[in-house]
Amino acid sequence: MSLHKILKIVALLLSVAGIIFLAMIIVKGDQEVIDTGEGLDGFLYVAYITLAITVAFVLFFVIKGVFSGNIKNTLISIGAFLLIVIVSYALADGTPMQMRDVSLSASGAKWIDTGLYVFYILGILAIGAMVLSGVKKVIK
Repeated sequence: MSLHKILKIVALLLSVAGIIFLAMIIVKGDQEVIDTGEGLDGFLYVAYITLAITVAFVLFFVIKGVFSGNIKNTLISIGAFLLIVIVSYALADGTPMQMRDVSLSASGAKWIDTGLYVFYILGILAIGAMVLSGVKKVIK
């Protein structure tokens, strides 16, 4: 059996399980689910299994691609990403926040700021790459 057929069967089984758990949640009613949280466990297990399968395949194909391709370019890309994370961490101020019922430590705030800065920098780089690609096409 090919990998594609196996993946289709697994996707079908997870879809059916998700539909069954969704039906169980709908039958129980919104208020009971809100009050007790019952019925969500199965739904979450389907999500966890789907996430685990996705992460496993991503890691497998990334590692396969690293060893079959040019490792120098891969290391340069990883280094550039780590540089962006380091710069973002240096830019983050990490001011602790006090919200209604939750307090956020300085360390937690710094890592959240770092994640936001990484997202902003990578977003700007992606938009810049798309604009540059479009300009190059227009020039040719």
